[in-house]
Amino acid sequence: MASVTVTRSSERPHRRPAHQPGRRLSPLTVRVLAVNVLALALLVGGLLYLGRYQDRLIDAEMEALQTQARIFATALGEGAVQRAEAPPADRESGEAPAEIPPEIYELSPELARQMVRRLVEATETRTRLFTPDGRLVSDSRVLTGSAGTIQIVELPPPDESGAPTRAAVALYNWLTDTIPGRDAFPLYREQPDARAAQYPDAEHALAGEESSTVWRTERPGERPGLVLTVAIPIQRYKQVLGTVMLSRGGAEIDEAIRSVRFDILRVFAIALAVTVLLSVYLAGTIARPIRRLARAADRVRTGHGRQVEIPDFTGRGDEIGDLSGTLRDMTAALWARMDAIERFAADVAHEIKNPLTSLRSAVETVSRVNDPGRRERLMAIIADDVQRLDRLISDISNASRLDAELSRARLEPVDIGAMLAMLADIHAATAEGAPDHPQLSVTIPTGADLTVPGLEGRLTQVFQNLIANAVSFSPPGGTVHVAARREGGAVVVTVADSGPGIPEGKEEAIFERFYTERPAGEKFGTHSGLGLSISKQIVEAHAGGIAAANRRDESGEVAGAVFTVRLPVTV
Repeated sequence: MASVTVTRSSERPHRRPAHQPGRRLSPLTVRVLAVNVLALALLVGGLLYLGRYQDRLIDAEMEALQTQARIFATALGEGAVQRAEAPPADRESGEAPAEIPPEIYELSPELARQMVRRLVEATETRTRLFTPDGRLVSDSRVLTGSAGTIQIVELPPPDESGAPTRAAVALYNWLTDTIPGRDAFPLYREQPDARAAQYPDAEHALAGEESSTVWRTERPGERPGLVLTVAIPIQRYKQVLGTVMLSRGGAEIDEAIRSVRFDILRVFAIALAVTVLLSVYLAGTIARPIRRLARAADRVRTGHGRQVEIPDFTGRGDEIGDLSGTLRDMTAALWARMDAIERFAADVAHEIKNPLTSLRSAVETVSRVNDPGRRERLMAIIADDVQRLDRLISDISNASRLDAELSRARLEPVDIGAMLAMLADIHAATAEGAPDHPQLSVTIPTGADLTVPGLEGRLTQVFQNLIANAVSFSPPGGTVHVAARREGGAVVVTVADSGPGIPEGKEEAIFERFYTERPAGEKFGTHSGLGLSISKQIVEAHAGGIAAANRRDESGEVAGAVFTVRLPVTV
Protein backbone atom coordinates (compact mmCIF):
# COMPACT_ATOMS: atom_id res chain seq x y z
CA MET A 1 0.00 0.00 0.00
CA ALA A 2 1.31 3.41 -0.91
CA SER A 3 1.87 5.79 1.99
CA VAL A 4 0.88 9.43 1.87
CA THR A 5 2.86 12.00 3.84
CA VAL A 6 1.13 15.28 4.67
CA THR A 7 3.45 18.16 5.44
CA ARG A 8 2.04 21.17 7.22
CA SER A 9 4.00 24.34 6.93
CA SER A 10 4.38 26.32 10.15
CA GLU A 11 5.30 29.49 8.31
CA ARG A 12 2.86 32.34 8.50
CA PRO A 13 1.71 34.07 5.34
CA HIS A 14 3.91 36.91 4.24
CA ARG A 15 2.80 40.20 5.70
CA ARG A 16 3.66 43.51 4.18
CA PRO A 17 5.63 45.88 6.38
CA ALA A 18 3.54 48.24 8.43
CA HIS A 19 5.37 51.35 7.22
CA GLN A 20 5.00 52.76 3.75
CA PRO A 21 8.09 54.57 2.43
CA GLY A 22 6.03 56.70 0.04
CA ARG A 23 3.80 58.13 2.75
CA ARG A 24 4.51 61.81 3.37
CA LEU A 25 2.49 62.41 6.52
CA SER A 26 3.11 60.08 9.40
CA PRO A 27 0.01 58.80 11.27
CA LEU A 28 1.94 59.37 14.49
CA THR A 29 2.37 63.03 13.54
CA VAL A 30 -1.35 63.30 12.86
CA ARG A 31 -2.17 61.78 16.25
CA VAL A 32 0.21 64.09 18.12
CA LEU A 33 -1.23 67.09 16.29
CA ALA A 34 -4.79 65.97 16.95
CA VAL A 35 -4.23 65.46 20.68
CA ASN A 36 -2.42 68.76 21.22
CA VAL A 37 -4.73 70.85 19.03
CA LEU A 38 -7.85 69.24 20.51
CA ALA A 39 -6.73 70.06 24.05
CA LEU A 40 -6.00 73.65 23.04
CA ALA A 41 -9.32 73.93 21.19
CA LEU A 42 -11.27 72.66 24.20
CA LEU A 43 -9.51 75.20 26.42
CA VAL A 44 -10.24 78.06 24.01
CA GLY A 45 -13.82 76.87 23.58
CA GLY A 46 -14.30 77.10 27.33
CA LEU A 47 -12.79 80.58 27.38
CA LEU A 48 -15.01 81.73 24.52
CA TYR A 49 -18.10 80.78 26.49
CA LEU A 50 -17.68 83.85 28.74
CA GLY A 51 -20.94 83.17 30.57
CA ARG A 52 -19.96 84.84 33.86
CA TYR A 53 -18.30 87.74 32.05
CA GLN A 54 -21.54 88.35 30.13
CA ASP A 55 -23.54 88.23 33.36
CA ARG A 56 -21.26 90.84 34.95
CA LEU A 57 -21.62 93.09 31.90
CA ILE A 58 -25.41 92.73 32.01
CA ASP A 59 -25.46 93.52 35.73
CA ALA A 60 -23.32 96.63 35.21
CA GLU A 61 -25.44 97.78 32.27
CA MET A 62 -28.64 97.10 34.19
CA GLU A 63 -27.38 99.05 37.20
CA ALA A 64 -26.53 102.03 34.97
CA LEU A 65 -29.92 101.82 33.30
CA GLN A 66 -31.67 101.70 36.69
CA THR A 67 -29.77 104.77 37.85
CA GLN A 68 -30.76 106.60 34.66
CA ALA A 69 -34.40 105.54 35.08
CA ARG A 70 -34.46 106.82 38.67
CA ILE A 71 -33.11 110.16 37.48
CA PHE A 72 -35.79 110.34 34.77
CA ALA A 73 -38.55 109.37 37.21
CA THR A 74 -37.39 111.94 39.77
CA ALA A 75 -37.20 114.68 37.14
CA LEU A 76 -40.62 113.86 35.75
CA GLY A 77 -42.10 113.67 39.25
CA GLU A 78 -40.84 117.17 39.98
CA GLY A 79 -41.30 119.01 36.69
CA ALA A 80 -44.02 117.26 34.65
CA VAL A 81 -46.88 117.11 37.14
CA GLN A 82 -49.86 119.32 37.68
CA ARG A 83 -52.75 119.55 40.12
CA ALA A 84 -55.59 117.27 39.13
CA GLU A 85 -58.55 118.99 37.42
CA ALA A 86 -62.11 118.54 38.63
CA PRO A 87 -64.38 116.54 36.34
CA PRO A 88 -67.18 118.47 34.50
CA ALA A 89 -70.72 118.74 36.07
CA ASP A 90 -73.17 116.02 35.42
CA ARG A 91 -75.71 117.65 33.06
CA GLU A 92 -78.47 115.14 33.66
CA SER A 93 -78.32 115.18 37.43
CA GLY A 94 -77.29 118.82 37.67
CA GLU A 95 -74.90 117.97 40.50
CA ALA A 96 -71.80 120.08 40.95
CA PRO A 97 -68.47 118.39 40.38
CA ALA A 98 -66.64 117.01 43.37
CA GLU A 99 -63.91 119.23 44.74
CA ILE A 100 -60.37 117.93 44.20
CA PRO A 101 -58.07 117.94 47.26
CA PRO A 102 -55.07 120.23 46.78
CA GLU A 103 -52.56 117.35 47.35
CA ILE A 104 -53.84 115.29 44.38
CA TYR A 105 -51.62 115.55 41.30
CA GLU A 106 -51.48 114.03 37.87
CA LEU A 107 -48.88 113.74 35.12
CA SER A 108 -49.02 116.41 32.42
CA PRO A 109 -48.68 114.58 29.08
CA GLU A 110 -47.35 117.58 27.19
CA LEU A 111 -44.77 118.51 29.80
CA ALA A 112 -43.79 114.88 30.14
CA ARG A 113 -43.19 114.55 26.38
CA GLN A 114 -41.03 117.67 26.31
CA MET A 115 -38.96 116.56 29.30
CA VAL A 116 -38.51 113.05 27.92
CA ARG A 117 -37.34 114.50 24.60
CA ARG A 118 -34.75 116.66 26.38
CA LEU A 119 -33.63 113.91 28.76
CA VAL A 120 -32.94 111.33 26.03
CA GLU A 121 -31.08 113.69 23.69
CA ALA A 122 -27.71 112.75 25.15
CA THR A 123 -28.45 109.04 25.49
CA GLU A 124 -29.28 106.12 23.24
CA THR A 125 -31.89 104.83 25.61
CA ARG A 126 -35.47 104.38 24.53
CA THR A 127 -37.84 105.95 27.04
CA ARG A 128 -41.54 105.23 27.31
CA LEU A 129 -44.01 106.89 29.66
CA PHE A 130 -47.22 105.26 30.87
CA THR A 131 -50.08 106.79 32.83
CA PRO A 132 -51.62 105.05 35.85
CA ASP A 133 -54.36 103.62 33.64
CA GLY A 134 -51.68 102.00 31.39
CA ARG A 135 -51.83 104.38 28.42
CA LEU A 136 -48.64 105.20 26.54
CA VAL A 137 -48.28 108.99 26.54
CA SER A 138 -44.66 109.35 25.40
CA ASP A 139 -42.13 107.32 23.41
CA SER A 140 -38.69 108.72 22.61
CA ARG A 141 -38.72 106.88 19.27
CA VAL A 142 -42.02 108.44 18.19
CA LEU A 143 -42.16 112.11 17.19
CA THR A 144 -45.42 113.99 16.69
CA GLY A 145 -45.79 117.13 14.62
CA SER A 146 -47.81 118.88 11.93
CA ALA A 147 -46.91 116.16 9.44
CA GLY A 148 -48.21 113.45 11.74
CA THR A 149 -46.46 110.73 13.72
CA ILE A 150 -42.85 109.75 12.91
CA GLN A 151 -41.20 106.62 14.33
CA ILE A 152 -37.41 106.61 14.69
CA VAL A 153 -35.63 103.31 13.99
CA GLU A 154 -31.89 103.01 14.54
CA LEU A 155 -30.12 101.40 11.59
CA PRO A 156 -26.79 99.58 11.86
CA PRO A 157 -23.76 101.42 10.44
CA PRO A 158 -22.84 100.57 6.83
CA ASP A 159 -20.49 97.61 6.43
CA GLU A 160 -17.38 98.84 4.64
CA SER A 161 -15.20 95.84 5.40
CA GLY A 162 -13.83 93.53 2.74
CA ALA A 163 -15.00 90.06 1.83
CA PRO A 164 -12.43 88.21 4.04
CA THR A 165 -13.43 90.32 7.05
CA ARG A 166 -17.12 89.75 6.40
CA ALA A 167 -16.48 86.03 6.09
CA ALA A 168 -14.55 86.00 9.37
CA VAL A 169 -17.30 87.98 11.10
CA ALA A 170 -19.93 85.64 9.68
CA LEU A 171 -17.96 82.64 10.95
CA TYR A 172 -17.58 84.28 14.35
CA ASN A 173 -21.30 85.05 14.50
CA TRP A 174 -22.15 81.47 13.60
CA LEU A 175 -19.80 80.09 16.27
CA THR A 176 -21.04 82.45 18.98
CA ASP A 177 -24.66 81.81 18.10
CA THR A 178 -24.09 78.12 18.77
CA ILE A 179 -22.79 78.88 22.26
CA PRO A 180 -25.62 78.51 24.77
CA GLY A 181 -26.36 81.26 27.28
CA ARG A 182 -29.27 83.36 25.98
CA ASP A 183 -31.98 80.78 25.60
CA ALA A 184 -32.89 81.24 29.25
CA PHE A 185 -33.97 84.88 28.68
CA PRO A 186 -37.63 85.59 27.80
CA LEU A 187 -38.42 86.60 24.22
CA TYR A 188 -39.03 90.31 23.67
CA ARG A 189 -41.90 91.25 21.35
CA GLU A 190 -42.63 94.78 20.17
CA GLN A 191 -46.35 95.56 20.52
CA PRO A 192 -48.02 97.79 17.87
CA ASP A 193 -50.47 99.38 20.32
CA ALA A 194 -48.38 99.49 23.47
CA ARG A 195 -49.98 99.49 26.88
CA ALA A 196 -48.44 99.02 30.32
CA ALA A 197 -50.19 95.68 30.78
CA GLN A 198 -48.18 94.27 27.86
CA TYR A 199 -44.89 94.89 29.69
CA PRO A 200 -44.39 93.17 33.05
CA ASP A 201 -41.86 95.79 34.18
CA ALA A 202 -44.27 98.68 33.55
CA GLU A 203 -47.09 96.84 35.28
CA HIS A 204 -44.95 96.24 38.39
CA ALA A 205 -43.85 99.89 38.38
CA LEU A 206 -47.47 101.10 38.34
CA ALA A 207 -47.90 99.05 41.49
CA GLY A 208 -45.12 101.07 43.10
CA GLU A 209 -42.24 98.56 42.57
CA GLU A 210 -39.03 98.93 40.60
CA SER A 211 -38.66 96.20 38.00
CA SER A 212 -36.03 95.17 35.44
CA THR A 213 -35.77 92.33 32.90
CA VAL A 214 -33.24 91.00 30.38
CA TRP A 215 -34.87 89.94 27.11
CA ARG A 216 -33.68 88.22 23.97
CA THR A 217 -34.70 89.35 20.51
CA GLU A 218 -35.22 87.24 17.40
CA ARG A 219 -35.99 89.41 14.43
CA PRO A 220 -36.10 87.98 10.88
CA GLY A 221 -32.88 88.73 9.00
CA GLU A 222 -31.01 89.85 12.14
CA ARG A 223 -28.80 88.14 14.64
CA PRO A 224 -30.29 87.35 18.04
CA GLY A 225 -29.63 90.10 20.56
CA LEU A 226 -30.40 91.37 24.02
CA VAL A 227 -32.77 94.06 25.27
CA LEU A 228 -32.60 95.43 28.81
CA THR A 229 -35.69 97.07 30.27
CA VAL A 230 -36.12 98.96 33.53
CA ALA A 231 -39.37 100.47 34.84
CA ILE A 232 -39.43 103.00 37.72
CA PRO A 233 -42.64 104.49 39.17
CA ILE A 234 -43.09 108.29 38.91
CA GLN A 235 -44.20 109.40 42.34
CA ARG A 236 -45.27 112.64 44.00
CA TYR A 237 -45.61 112.37 47.76
CA LYS A 238 -45.84 108.58 47.48
CA GLN A 239 -48.58 108.93 44.87
CA VAL A 240 -47.85 106.89 41.66
CA LEU A 241 -48.47 109.29 38.78
CA GLY A 242 -47.21 106.91 36.09
CA THR A 243 -44.16 104.91 35.16
CA VAL A 244 -41.12 105.52 33.04
CA MET A 245 -39.72 102.47 31.23
CA LEU A 246 -36.22 102.60 29.76
CA SER A 247 -34.94 99.99 27.32
CA ARG A 248 -31.57 99.59 25.76
CA GLY A 249 -30.17 97.09 23.30
CA GLY A 250 -27.28 94.77 24.11
CA ALA A 251 -25.00 96.03 21.35
CA GLU A 252 -22.44 97.38 23.81
CA ILE A 253 -22.45 94.10 25.69
CA ASP A 254 -22.04 92.14 22.47
CA GLU A 255 -19.22 94.46 21.39
CA ALA A 256 -17.40 94.05 24.70
CA ILE A 257 -17.74 90.28 24.55
CA ARG A 258 -16.66 90.26 20.91
CA SER A 259 -13.59 92.31 21.77
CA VAL A 260 -12.60 89.89 24.51
CA ARG A 261 -13.24 86.90 22.28
CA PHE A 262 -11.16 88.40 19.48
CA ASP A 263 -8.31 88.89 21.94
CA ILE A 264 -8.68 85.25 23.00
CA LEU A 265 -8.74 84.15 19.36
CA ARG A 266 -5.58 86.14 18.64
CA VAL A 267 -3.81 84.45 21.52
CA PHE A 268 -5.28 81.14 20.34
CA ALA A 269 -3.90 81.68 16.83
CA ILE A 270 -0.41 82.30 18.22
CA ALA A 271 -0.69 79.36 20.62
CA LEU A 272 -2.02 77.18 17.79
CA ALA A 273 0.91 78.04 15.55
CA VAL A 274 3.38 77.31 18.36
CA THR A 275 1.54 74.08 19.23
CA VAL A 276 1.56 72.89 15.62
CA LEU A 277 5.26 73.65 15.21
CA LEU A 278 6.18 71.97 18.48
CA SER A 279 3.91 69.00 17.69
CA VAL A 280 5.49 68.57 14.28
CA TYR A 281 8.93 68.81 15.88
CA LEU A 282 8.00 66.35 18.64
CA ALA A 283 6.39 63.93 16.19
CA GLY A 284 9.41 64.25 13.94
CA THR A 285 11.79 63.36 16.75
CA ILE A 286 9.67 60.27 17.38
CA ALA A 287 8.35 59.28 13.96
CA ARG A 288 11.50 59.76 11.89
CA PRO A 289 13.76 57.55 14.07
CA ILE A 290 11.04 54.90 14.34
CA ARG A 291 10.56 54.99 10.57
CA ARG A 292 14.32 54.58 10.04
CA LEU A 293 14.41 51.70 12.51
CA ALA A 294 11.43 50.04 10.80
CA ARG A 295 13.02 50.39 7.36
CA ALA A 296 16.34 49.03 8.60
CA ALA A 297 14.58 46.08 10.28
CA ASP A 298 12.67 45.41 7.07
CA ARG A 299 15.91 45.47 5.05
CA VAL A 300 17.40 43.00 7.52
CA ARG A 301 14.36 40.78 7.03
CA THR A 302 14.34 40.93 3.24
CA GLY A 303 18.06 41.38 2.58
CA HIS A 304 20.53 38.66 1.64
CA GLY A 305 23.61 40.05 3.30
CA ARG A 306 24.78 41.59 6.54
CA GLN A 307 25.56 45.04 5.18
CA VAL A 308 22.39 46.51 6.71
CA GLU A 309 23.02 48.14 10.07
CA ILE A 310 20.39 49.26 12.53
CA PRO A 311 20.70 53.04 13.16
CA ASP A 312 22.24 53.88 16.51
CA PHE A 313 20.08 56.27 18.57
CA THR A 314 21.33 55.19 21.98
CA GLY A 315 22.81 58.64 22.52
CA ARG A 316 19.29 60.09 22.85
CA GLY A 317 18.88 58.60 26.29
CA ASP A 318 15.14 57.97 25.85
CA GLU A 319 12.81 55.09 24.91
CA ILE A 320 13.70 55.36 21.22
CA GLY A 321 17.36 55.07 22.16
CA ASP A 322 16.51 51.99 24.21
CA LEU A 323 14.57 50.59 21.24
CA SER A 324 17.50 51.25 18.93
CA GLY A 325 19.93 49.56 21.30
CA THR A 326 17.59 46.61 21.75
CA LEU A 327 17.15 46.19 17.99
CA ARG A 328 20.91 46.38 17.46
CA ASP A 329 21.48 43.80 20.18
CA MET A 330 18.70 41.63 18.78
CA THR A 331 20.18 41.81 15.27
CA ALA A 332 23.64 40.99 16.60
CA ALA A 333 22.18 38.06 18.56
CA LEU A 334 20.33 36.93 15.45
CA TRP A 335 23.50 36.94 13.36
CA ALA A 336 25.37 35.21 16.21
CA ARG A 337 22.67 32.57 16.40
CA MET A 338 22.83 32.06 12.63
CA ASP A 339 26.61 31.77 12.83
CA ALA A 340 26.26 29.26 15.65
CA ILE A 341 23.75 27.26 13.61
CA GLU A 342 26.09 27.27 10.63
CA ARG A 343 29.04 26.18 12.79
CA PHE A 344 26.90 23.57 14.49
CA ALA A 345 25.75 22.19 11.15
CA ALA A 346 29.34 22.10 9.91
CA ASP A 347 30.54 20.41 13.10
CA VAL A 348 27.71 17.87 12.95
CA ALA A 349 28.50 17.07 9.33
CA HIS A 350 32.18 16.68 10.21
CA GLU A 351 31.54 14.49 13.26
CA ILE A 352 29.08 12.26 11.45
CA LYS A 353 31.35 11.96 8.43
CA ASN A 354 34.13 10.24 10.42
CA PRO A 355 32.10 7.20 11.62
CA LEU A 356 30.31 7.04 8.29
CA THR A 357 33.67 6.87 6.48
CA SER A 358 34.86 4.14 8.84
CA LEU A 359 31.57 2.31 8.49
CA ARG A 360 31.63 2.52 4.69
CA SER A 361 35.20 1.23 4.55
CA ALA A 362 34.38 -1.68 6.86
CA VAL A 363 31.23 -2.58 4.89
CA GLU A 364 33.11 -2.51 1.58
CA THR A 365 35.93 -4.62 3.02
CA VAL A 366 33.81 -7.23 4.75
CA SER A 367 32.28 -8.34 1.46
CA ARG A 368 35.75 -9.19 0.08
CA VAL A 369 37.17 -10.91 3.17
CA ASN A 370 36.88 -14.67 3.46
CA ASP A 371 38.82 -15.08 6.71
CA PRO A 372 36.28 -15.60 9.52
CA GLY A 373 38.54 -13.89 12.08
CA ARG A 374 39.01 -10.73 10.03
CA ARG A 375 35.33 -10.76 9.15
CA GLU A 376 34.43 -10.89 12.84
CA ARG A 377 36.76 -7.95 13.64
CA LEU A 378 35.21 -5.94 10.78
CA MET A 379 31.72 -6.68 12.05
CA ALA A 380 32.78 -5.47 15.52
CA ILE A 381 34.07 -2.23 13.96
CA ILE A 382 30.76 -1.81 12.15
CA ALA A 383 28.85 -2.35 15.40
CA ASP A 384 31.05 0.22 17.23
CA ASP A 385 30.56 2.77 14.46
CA VAL A 386 26.80 2.25 14.52
CA GLN A 387 26.77 2.74 18.31
CA ARG A 388 28.96 5.80 17.93
CA LEU A 389 26.57 7.23 15.32
CA ASP A 390 23.57 6.48 17.51
CA ARG A 391 25.20 8.18 20.54
CA LEU A 392 26.28 11.13 18.42
CA ILE A 393 22.86 11.65 16.88
CA SER A 394 21.19 11.38 20.31
CA ASP A 395 23.53 14.04 21.78
CA ILE A 396 23.04 16.28 18.73
CA SER A 397 19.27 15.96 19.01
CA ASN A 398 19.45 16.75 22.72
CA ALA A 399 21.59 19.84 22.08
CA SER A 400 19.35 21.11 19.26
CA ARG A 401 16.22 20.83 21.42
CA LEU A 402 17.86 22.51 24.39
CA ASP A 403 17.34 26.13 23.25
CA ALA A 404 13.63 25.66 22.57
CA GLU A 405 13.09 23.86 25.88
CA LEU A 406 14.93 26.50 27.92
CA SER A 407 12.99 29.35 26.27
CA ARG A 408 9.57 27.77 26.93
CA ALA A 409 10.05 26.14 30.34
CA ARG A 410 9.01 27.85 33.57
CA LEU A 411 11.61 28.20 36.31
CA GLU A 412 10.86 26.68 39.68
CA PRO A 413 12.79 26.64 43.01
CA VAL A 414 15.52 23.99 42.97
CA ASP A 415 17.45 22.92 46.09
CA ILE A 416 21.04 22.42 44.88
CA GLY A 417 22.10 20.83 48.19
CA ALA A 418 19.42 18.13 47.97
CA MET A 419 20.25 17.53 44.30
CA LEU A 420 23.97 16.98 45.02
CA ALA A 421 23.13 14.66 47.92
CA MET A 422 20.89 12.63 45.60
CA LEU A 423 23.67 12.39 42.98
CA ALA A 424 26.10 11.23 45.69
CA ASP A 425 23.70 8.44 46.70
CA ILE A 426 23.30 7.35 43.06
CA HIS A 427 27.08 7.32 42.57
CA ALA A 428 27.60 5.33 45.75
CA ALA A 429 25.02 2.75 44.63
CA THR A 430 26.58 2.33 41.17
CA ALA A 431 30.15 2.16 42.55
CA GLU A 432 29.32 -0.50 45.13
CA GLY A 433 31.40 -3.62 44.63
CA ALA A 434 34.04 -1.81 42.51
CA PRO A 435 36.92 -0.88 44.87
CA ASP A 436 38.92 0.83 42.14
CA HIS A 437 36.02 3.11 41.15
CA PRO A 438 36.65 6.78 42.14
CA GLN A 439 34.74 7.91 45.21
CA LEU A 440 32.48 10.97 45.38
CA SER A 441 32.70 13.41 48.31
CA VAL A 442 29.97 16.05 48.70
CA THR A 443 30.36 18.97 51.12
CA ILE A 444 27.22 21.00 51.91
CA PRO A 445 27.15 23.66 54.68
CA THR A 446 24.64 22.91 57.41
CA GLY A 447 21.59 25.16 57.34
CA ALA A 448 22.67 27.00 54.19
CA ASP A 449 19.93 28.04 51.77
CA LEU A 450 21.06 26.73 48.39
CA THR A 451 17.78 27.20 46.51
CA VAL A 452 17.91 28.75 43.05
CA PRO A 453 15.24 29.25 40.37
CA GLY A 454 15.73 26.84 37.50
CA LEU A 455 14.86 23.62 35.71
CA GLU A 456 15.66 20.74 38.01
CA GLY A 457 16.11 18.17 35.24
CA ARG A 458 18.53 20.32 33.25
CA LEU A 459 20.56 21.39 36.31
CA THR A 460 20.79 17.73 37.30
CA GLN A 461 22.14 17.03 33.81
CA VAL A 462 24.82 19.70 34.31
CA PHE A 463 26.15 18.23 37.54
CA GLN A 464 25.85 14.67 36.21
CA ASN A 465 28.04 15.65 33.24
CA LEU A 466 30.60 17.40 35.46
CA ILE A 467 30.74 14.51 37.94
CA ALA A 468 30.97 11.90 35.13
CA ASN A 469 33.71 13.93 33.47
CA ALA A 470 35.63 14.21 36.75
CA VAL A 471 35.23 10.49 37.46
CA SER A 472 36.49 9.57 33.98
CA PHE A 473 39.70 11.61 34.52
CA SER A 474 40.32 10.52 38.11
CA PRO A 475 42.75 7.65 38.73
CA PRO A 476 41.47 4.33 40.16
CA GLY A 477 40.66 4.74 43.83
CA GLY A 478 40.71 8.53 43.57
CA THR A 479 38.19 10.94 44.94
CA VAL A 480 36.00 13.55 43.27
CA HIS A 481 35.27 16.45 45.60
CA VAL A 482 31.98 18.33 45.19
CA ALA A 483 31.31 21.40 47.37
CA ALA A 484 28.42 23.88 47.45
CA ARG A 485 28.25 27.21 49.24
CA ARG A 486 26.35 30.48 49.26
CA GLU A 487 28.21 33.59 48.11
CA GLY A 488 26.13 36.75 48.26
CA GLY A 489 23.34 36.46 45.72
CA ALA A 490 24.58 33.24 44.13
CA VAL A 491 25.09 29.54 44.85
CA VAL A 492 28.59 28.32 43.91
CA VAL A 493 29.28 24.62 43.23
CA THR A 494 32.80 23.25 42.59
CA VAL A 495 33.62 19.81 41.14
CA ALA A 496 37.29 18.88 41.55
CA ASP A 497 39.10 15.73 40.42
CA SER A 498 42.62 14.38 40.88
CA GLY A 499 43.33 13.70 37.23
CA PRO A 500 45.96 15.05 34.82
CA GLY A 501 44.21 18.46 34.60
CA ILE A 502 43.38 20.58 31.59
CA PRO A 503 45.97 21.22 28.87
CA GLU A 504 47.47 24.69 29.17
CA GLY A 505 45.41 27.29 27.28
CA LYS A 506 42.42 24.98 26.74
CA GLU A 507 40.34 26.17 29.71
CA GLU A 508 37.81 27.81 27.37
CA ALA A 509 38.13 25.44 24.40
CA ILE A 510 36.89 22.44 26.37
CA PHE A 511 33.39 24.00 26.39
CA GLU A 512 33.21 24.10 22.58
CA ARG A 513 31.09 21.58 20.68
CA PHE A 514 32.71 18.26 19.78
CA TYR A 515 35.92 19.13 21.63
CA THR A 516 37.47 15.90 22.97
CA GLU A 517 40.45 15.56 25.25
CA ARG A 518 40.03 12.10 26.79
CA PRO A 519 42.27 10.13 29.21
CA ALA A 520 44.83 7.78 27.76
CA GLY A 521 43.53 4.25 27.25
CA GLU A 522 39.88 5.21 26.92
CA LYS A 523 38.10 3.62 23.99
CA PHE A 524 37.72 5.99 21.05
CA GLY A 525 34.21 7.26 20.32
CA THR A 526 32.86 6.72 23.82
CA HIS A 527 32.07 10.44 24.20
CA SER A 528 30.64 12.83 21.58
CA GLY A 529 32.28 16.00 22.93
CA LEU A 530 28.93 17.72 23.61
CA GLY A 531 28.62 17.20 27.37
CA LEU A 532 30.51 20.28 28.55
CA SER A 533 29.06 22.40 25.74
CA ILE A 534 25.53 21.43 26.77
CA SER A 535 26.36 22.09 30.43
CA LYS A 536 27.59 25.60 29.63
CA GLN A 537 24.49 26.29 27.53
CA ILE A 538 22.19 25.23 30.39
CA VAL A 539 24.06 27.26 33.03
CA GLU A 540 24.09 30.40 30.88
CA ALA A 541 20.34 29.96 30.21
CA HIS A 542 19.93 30.19 34.01
CA ALA A 543 21.85 33.54 33.96
CA GLY A 544 24.83 31.80 35.57
CA GLY A 545 28.38 31.02 34.61
CA ILE A 546 30.73 28.03 34.41
CA ALA A 547 34.53 28.03 34.35
CA ALA A 548 37.33 25.45 34.38
CA ALA A 549 40.81 25.65 35.88
CA ASN A 550 43.62 23.43 37.15
CA ARG A 551 44.24 22.61 40.80
CA ARG A 552 47.80 22.75 42.02
CA ASP A 553 49.48 21.15 45.00
CA GLU A 554 51.94 22.76 47.40
CA SER A 555 54.81 22.33 44.96
CA GLY A 556 52.88 24.06 42.16
CA GLU A 557 52.31 20.91 40.12
CA VAL A 558 48.93 20.24 38.51
CA ALA A 559 46.85 18.08 40.89
CA GLY A 560 43.68 17.90 38.86
CA ALA A 561 40.93 20.02 37.31
CA VAL A 562 38.21 22.00 39.04
CA PHE A 563 34.93 23.18 37.47
CA THR A 564 33.08 26.08 39.13
CA VAL A 565 29.37 26.68 38.52
CA ARG A 566 27.77 29.93 39.72
CA LEU A 567 23.94 30.17 39.73
CA PRO A 568 22.11 33.35 40.80
CA VAL A 569 19.53 33.11 43.57
CA THR A 570 17.16 35.39 41.62
CA VAL A 571 16.78 35.62 37.84
